[in-house]
Amino acid sequence: MSVYPLRALRTLALHAQGLGNPDRTGPPPGRDDLFRTVERIGCVQIDTLHMVRRSQYLALWSRLGSYDPEDLDALTSGADRRLFEGWQHAACLIPIGEYRYQLPRQRRRRETPSGETRAWISDPENAALARSVLERIRREGALRTSDFEGDGRKRASWWDWKPAKHALEHLYADGELMIAGRRNFQRLYDLTERVLPAWVDRSEPTAAERDRAWVELGGRALGVCTPRQAGDYTWMQVTHSRPAVAALLKDGVLVPMRGKLAGGETTDLLVHRDHLHLLEQAADGALQAGRTTFLSPFDSLFWAIGRDEQLWGFDKSLEAYLPAAKRKYGYYSMPILFRDQLVGRFDPKLERKSGTLILRALYLEPGIKPTEKLVSALAGAMRDFLRFHAARQLVVERSQPAAFGKKLLAAL
Repeated sequence: MSVYPLRALRTLALHAQGLGNPDRTGPPPGRDDLFRTVERIGCVQIDTLHMVRRSQYLALWSRLGSYDPEDLDALTSGADRRLFEGWQHAACLIPIGEYRYQLPRQRRRRETPSGETRAWISDPENAALARSVLERIRREGALRTSDFEGDGRKRASWWDWKPAKHALEHLYADGELMIAGRRNFQRLYDLTERVLPAWVDRSEPTAAERDRAWVELGGRALGVCTPRQAGDYTWMQVTHSRPAVAALLKDGVLVPMRGKLAGGETTDLLVHRDHLHLLEQAADGALQAGRTTFLSPFDSLFWAIGRDEQLWGFDKSLEAYLPAAKRKYGYYSMPILFRDQLVGRFDPKLERKSGTLILRALYLEPGIKPTEKLVSALAGAMRDFLRFHAARQLVVERSQPAAFGKKLLAAL
C-alpha cells in the first residue's frame, strides 16, 4: 500500500473543510454560499464567546471571506430557514433536512432520562411548570427565557438557571420545542410543529443508522482521518462509532490508506471514496492549498482528537477557561492558516465603540520566518478580517518575534 506524503494529507483535509481554495474574488458571498458551506462541513458550532464575532460567524468567514452576518441569521429563522440549532458535534447550526437524526437522542432522553434530568422531571412541580411553559408558547408564539419571571433564588447547579429556563431546555431537548431564531443572541423557543418545515423528513432512524450517517459525515468532512476520528467529528463514543466504521469499510464507503504524519511516523488512515481522486491529485501536486485565513478555536478543522498535532504539529489551545496566569497564548487564541501550514496565532479583542481590533499577542510558530510572501498574505487576510468586524484600525500589543508585528502593520 502506498504511503501518502504529509502535504497530500494536509491539502485534502483543508479542501474537504472548504479551507483549501484561494482567497475569494468577486461579489460577497450570499445565503446560498453560506448554506452550501455548512452542508459541506456538516454543521457549524455555536459558541457564546465574542472577543470578536462569535465562532459560528467566524467559521464561515474563514472559508468565504467577508459576508453579511444577517444572511446567516436569516438562514436560521423565518421564511428562508435552512439551518436549525441542534446537537451534533456540540450545539451547532445544522442543515434542516438533517433534523431526523436528532430524533433517536430525543427518544432516549424521554424514555430513559438520566442524572440531573431524571431528578428534575420527577418533581411534580417541574412537570406542571413544563406544561405551563409549553401552553404559554402555544398561545403567544416564540418566547425567550427573559419573557418568564424567576423566583429570585440562587441555585448551585445547571448554571443557576431560573425554573422557566429549565423547563424550556427540557422541552427543547425532548423535541417539543425548537429554536425559532435569536434576539440579542437569546434563544427564541417555539413549537417544533411551527418551526420545522412540512417538507422535512420526520422518519426516525435507528441509533445505528444515525451513527452510520454521522460517521460517514465525519469521514467525508475530515478528508483523511483515523477510524476513531471519524466518530470524533460528531463527538461519538468509540463504542458506537467502531461498528459504523467497520460497516462503512466493508461497503467501500471508507477506504483504508497509509500516510505520513507531522511527527514523521506512518500510520493507517481512512479516506472517503468520494475523495480518492482528490487524494491522488494532492499527492501529484495538481491540487494545492492556497488560502490564508484565521480560524476560530472552535473550528471544525480541529474537532477530531489529536488532529492538530498529527497533521500540523500544532497545539491548538483554547485557554479562555484557564486562569490568566496559566495561559500561554491568550484568552481566545486564533490559529493562522497560510496555504497548507498553521504558522502562528493571535489573541484578539475587538473594541467595538472605537472600531479598533487589538491583538493582545501575536505569535509565529517556531521555525516560521516572517517572509515577504507570508506577511503580504496575512496582511490581505487581516484587511478582510477588519472589514468583517467593521474595524478601522489594528493595534498589536505584543509580537513574537517582535519584527513580525511591525512588518504586518507596515504591510497594512
